[in-house]
Amino acid sequence: MSRLYERLSTAVLEGDAEKSPKLVQRALDNGLGPKEILDNGLVPGMNEVGVRFKRGDMFVPEVLMSADAMKEGLELLRPYLAAAGAKLIGKIVMGTVKGDLHDIGKNLVGMMCEGAGFEVINLGFNVEPEKFVEAIKEHQPDIVGMSALLTTTMRSMGYAIKAIEEAGLRDQVKIMIGGAPVDAPFADRIGADGYGSNGPAGADLAKQFVGA
Repeated sequence: MSRLYERLSTAVLEGDAEKSPKLVQRALDNGLGPKEILDNGLVPGMNEVGVRFKRGDMFVPEVLMSADAMKEGLELLRPYLAAAGAKLIGKIVMGTVKGDLHDIGKNLVGMMCEGAGFEVINLGFNVEPEKFVEAIKEHQPDIVGMSALLTTTMRSMGYAIKAIEEAGLRDQVKIMIGGAPVDAPFADRIGADGYGSNGPAGADLAKQFVGA
């Protein structure tokens, strides 16, 4: 069965969104457990994508194709994981902050976090501070992720964190930020817990937050 896992990892690595779910189905038909398919097939493929992206061997369009292949396989697998009671390593609420309509980077982080074993609640873009507060109350996440691509919307991150503090929820969550104009010093200034420079870095940071 190791050959089937290897083919599934390769489908993710090559961004083959058509082949990925077919291989997941074949693995299920062969009696393999959903958690094993995730851990031995989908996740290693996405991990390798992260490694190659970090060293400059893959670029954003290719990473997005791989993330799509991962997503298609995971969509098919998710009901089986739920039925099997597979334990997730944590829950993340994420969104692009108010005034910003860019969400490719945020979606990529979300997909990579899903691949790492998180449940991800994606709030979309142009997310008001109050919506982050409502989502924390509703979903009880371990982590809140905020993204901004414009320098003009960076301050919205600070407003959202302030709203979370004023709601008395700050101690319940770790907050990570990302996006082209932000950096680690900015994360410190606005009271975030960390900064991810790209998709793989964001997923790595989320895992650190939950001790995975």
